[in-house]
Amino acid sequence: MVDPAATRPTTHDERLWFGPAGWVGVAGFGLVGVIALYPVSPAAGVVGGVVTLAVALVLAARWATRVRVADGELWAGRAHLPLALVGEVVALDAEMTRAELGPRLDARAHVCLRAWARTAVRVEVVDPQDPTPYWIVSTRHPERLATALATGRDRAGGPGRGRPAARDERSRGHRP
Repeated sequence: MVDPAATRPTTHDERLWFGPAGWVGVAGFGLVGVIALYPVSPAAGVVGGVVTLAVALVLAARWATRVRVADGELWAGRAHLPLALVGEVVALDAEMTRAELGPRLDARAHVCLRAWARTAVRVEVVDPQDPTPYWIVSTRHPERLATALATGRDRAGGPGRGRPAARDERSRGHRP
């Protein structure tokens, strides 16, 4: 018999790129470069637009946070958490993410938020030396990330072994 935990992914890697509105903004930024320099000369307008667009693309790439589970750690941007210190993992839909970031948010929580990714995961931190009770990490694939975290935690021997909680009544109740 095959162990279901053995077939779940242990890695996850995604970049939180802008949504459609963000890319329209990047193109608009390039257009501003054209408009600003076009009165000087059409060639200057084109060059200015290309340079401005290139700068906007570089900034967009820098703002595209990387979220990954690899080598026994959760990485959310530059912050990382060993999977052995991961407790309960909850995949959050858009409504639950709003609640977790609003009235239910603990000020001590670590939040890696990107507004253009409307879903997230809530990751309990079980390190008694760490004052951070949990992380909220934006992701476009909360189920996949939650599964990778739970599988990696189980393999690392973390205390919160078992399946990730996902959109059930436990995750809608009060925080522990």
